[in-house]
Amino acid sequence: MEPLGAQQRGLLCPSCGGQCAYDPAARGLKCESCGTVQSLKTPSDDQAAKEFPFDADAPAEEAPAFRGSQVHHCQTCGGDVVFTGPALSERCPYCNGPVVLGTEDLGYETTALVPFRVPEADAQAYALDWVRRRIAAPSDLARTVSKGRVAGLYAPFWTFDSQEAVQYWASYTVGSGKNRRRRSVSGKMSITFDDLLMPASPHVTPLIRDGILHEFHPERLRPYGAGYLAGFAAERHHQSVAEGLEANRTDKRLLIRNRIKCHVGRPGTKVGRFRTDTSGIHYRRILLPVWILHYAYGGKGMKVVVSGIDGRTFGERPFSYWKLAGLSALASAAALAFGMVWGAAGFL
Repeated sequence: MEPLGAQQRGLLCPSCGGQCAYDPAARGLKCESCGTVQSLKTPSDDQAAKEFPFDADAPAEEAPAFRGSQVHHCQTCGGDVVFTGPALSERCPYCNGPVVLGTEDLGYETTALVPFRVPEADAQAYALDWVRRRIAAPSDLARTVSKGRVAGLYAPFWTFDSQEAVQYWASYTVGSGKNRRRRSVSGKMSITFDDLLMPASPHVTPLIRDGILHEFHPERLRPYGAGYLAGFAAERHHQSVAEGLEANRTDKRLLIRNRIKCHVGRPGTKVGRFRTDTSGIHYRRILLPVWILHYAYGGKGMKVVVSGIDGRTFGERPFSYWKLAGLSALASAAALAFGMVWGAAGFL
């Protein structure tokens, strides 16, 4: 990887020498002084979706590959992020805590990324629209969120492929009433995971994960390059492949359990135990774009996460207890009215 100084020089405008940043709307590197846009397309773009094999029984020794990039360490959540180009900030994109300049970053080679497609203004509009559609939200919530800080972040993820030969032992419900009982069943099945998308950092919270984990399209991947990161923060990959597989073991086992339940296809299925023989592992280390809007309400920090790919939005929000009480009263009144009408109709 190029030293940080060479990266920064490569982000200067060829027309006026001004600083450039990646513009999601223009899909290119845009000069902040004269507006010149440089395309980041390369002849190797179609190779960005390449997957790499991994043998779990004979893992190759991996060595961290990134050097020469200085990280900013968050004093609140402990996250380490790199700011490329003009995006230097004193706040962490993950939690909005203060960051301090740390040592040089050492990490594993990122294989590809999906560039931002949603501009910051659109992300803020998506966040406000999401807030306005929340039931029982405080009346001033939209105004508060509109003043929040928006941070663009490339978060680290894995894609994993694998073949799973599964043997399972389960039980399901038969009969009803006094004849209700459990029946045991065992079986074998084959599961194929293709582009199973998994977080590659403990700082990628469930909220951030849910804002991005959907409809992954490998054709949107582009080769890793500083130009796409210019103006944004990014967290590097710091897990080996074996560590990534282990970190996501629980989520994968949950997916396998759900597949087993579908395979049994009986009501009340419970999976007692299973074992699986995994083969054909392939992986990618990628970065995915998210906008995180930080705001505070009632002294509590909250965030709204917007996918930088398609604008899908998730978030944290407070409730108005007065509105909740009103909704509860309306629901009770509606249920009472329905019961009276139903009762009256029964006597006709």
